[in-house]
Amino acid sequence: MQKSPLQIARQCYQPKMPVALQGAVRLVEGEKTQSVADQEEIAKLFPNTYGLPLITMEPTTGNNHCAEPFNVGVILSGGQAPGGHNVISGLYDGLKAINPENKLYGFLGGPSGLIDGKYQELTGEIIDEYRNTGGFDIIGSGRTKLEETWQFDNGIEICNQLGIKAIVIIGGDDSNTNACVLAEYYLQKQCGIQVIGCPKTIDGDLKNDMIETSFGFDTACKVYSELIGNIQRDANSAKKYWHFIRLMGRSASHIALECALQAQPNVCLISEEVEANNMTLNEVVEQIVEVIVARANAGLNFGTILIPEGLIEFIPAMRVLIQELNDMLAENEEFAALEGDDAKREYVKSKLTPASCDLYRSLPKGIAKQLTLDRDPHGNVMVSQIETEKLLIEMVQKRLAQLKAAGTYKGKFAALNHFFGYEGRCAMPSNFDADYCYSLGNTAAHLIAAGKTGYMALVKNLTNPAAEWVAGGVPVTMMMNMERRHGKMKPVIQKALVDLNGEPFKYLAAHRADWADPQLSYIYPGPIQYYGPAEVCDQPTRTLMLEQSGK
Repeated sequence: MQKSPLQIARQCYQPKMPVALQGAVRLVEGEKTQSVADQEEIAKLFPNTYGLPLITMEPTTGNNHCAEPFNVGVILSGGQAPGGHNVISGLYDGLKAINPENKLYGFLGGPSGLIDGKYQELTGEIIDEYRNTGGFDIIGSGRTKLEETWQFDNGIEICNQLGIKAIVIIGGDDSNTNACVLAEYYLQKQCGIQVIGCPKTIDGDLKNDMIETSFGFDTACKVYSELIGNIQRDANSAKKYWHFIRLMGRSASHIALECALQAQPNVCLISEEVEANNMTLNEVVEQIVEVIVARANAGLNFGTILIPEGLIEFIPAMRVLIQELNDMLAENEEFAALEGDDAKREYVKSKLTPASCDLYRSLPKGIAKQLTLDRDPHGNVMVSQIETEKLLIEMVQKRLAQLKAAGTYKGKFAALNHFFGYEGRCAMPSNFDADYCYSLGNTAAHLIAAGKTGYMALVKNLTNPAAEWVAGGVPVTMMMNMERRHGKMKPVIQKALVDLNGEPFKYLAAHRADWADPQLSYIYPGPIQYYGPAEVCDQPTRTLMLEQSGK
């Protein structure tokens, strides 16, 4: 493998870890837990893994050497996130510290690798090639959902063949829900296979009182913020373009909010605020137009607007429409058999309620088509396919033309659209993510050695130096609620959306008028730094620092 000078240098980086993970470890059990909502339903569905206690890891004397070696399988599930390779590196090193004879197998291509028996033993030589690198290419990833009994049974057979004691699933909320379902089934079958999850997603929506942040969020936001800063510098130089920038994040607006805190754009839309204020699409447009007109009056016909990927789902009327579409398209062979966009459009209109039908008719055909594209394996609309930024540009342009005709707008409007997503998913992890992920992998190894299952590895106290971080485990059932998927109610990990009463949003709300003002407030974050003072290289996200500031 040919490597850049930075890759070679980063290969030698030794991630920092909490003191508790630097030697022998003792697991301390805390209080019994319950799910965040729908306790009765979740308890019935997960009788073997519900109510497990929280776990904290503490340093102890002696060593954690296990007399009997054991094997572990690891799966990368879902979209890529910076730091996944370090989770695997930390898991490998943790297992070898517990017993040098322990083996780690990587299932290839995501959960399907477990089902189909496609795997590779991950040796030290292989692991060393991927330390502190971005991507999931060490074993690949996939989005196969584990939910059928035959899949679980195939997994048992493969694990028995390889002598695997535990499976580690590195993924987001849906993937870790699958991990919990798998753990419950294996306990029910008494097959002796443990399942541990690790919190991955750049979206930032897998967090709670225990999981302070998901890995990859820090790196992705720093990559996007650098790009936004570069665009803002260009806009301030050329002084002629409005840049509409849609940011990956699926349903939640965490990435948009964090990038706004880092770069201070002229406008940052927050989906959760749009929903809370019951805003229409036209009202969202009007909010943008007001800023454009104010800046034009000051002679500034340029600026930046951040748009969360899932915005369209949070406009109440659009949300109703999307839910109707989700239910309509779930396992709908009749729709799938139709040929041609017009036929599909007419079919959809015939099945919608009158209000949703009127809204659907009003949308540009391109956007309407994007709303009916195939759902993801979990039944969610694939919001990355919906070009919301182009829709907003079109509507803003029309509104400005009306104002110009009325003589209340005298500026010039030229817009460019951007979508930042894949640019951040496989970036070389920041020091924060490199350290955090390595610690998560080590934590998973100790949970396995202690015989735990149905847990997610956790590392918290993350705004402090890494030595002061706290490692442990949280039962996955603690994070669950019931949600509608594919037209049915199913147990899933509750998504963490932007808290409008939280410190990060409050900071945005208090400062965005200044950022919209003709007095420029742009910040240019620059690229991720790996070497230098801690305040430059090791700082977590602004979101995390603001969230923890009052605790």
